[in-house]
Amino acid sequence: MQLKSVHSYDFNGLQCRLARVALGWGVRELSSAATVSQQTIVRLEKGETLRPTTLKRIRNVLEEAGIVFISEEGGRGFGILIRQPPLA
Repeated sequence: MQLKSVHSYDFNGLQCRLARVALGWGVRELSSAATVSQQTIVRLEKGETLRPTTLKRIRNVLEEAGIVFISEEGGRGFGILIRQPPLA
């Protein structure tokens, strides 16, 4: 089974929360890294609609931290994967 990474318009609040928690980040850390307000993160995680550029900014920060977003295919659901950090 091949997993597809999502596009910014597929990125949702639950995936954001899963990714943030998986990284051990609070709302403050994610908002700072993405240069958005804490309220923006809260709104996203509550399922509110954000501008595509804002979604992309948040998603990119999480992807750079090692998160891969998985899109829903054939009703199988969506989710996240955590890339293994490179060995030092």
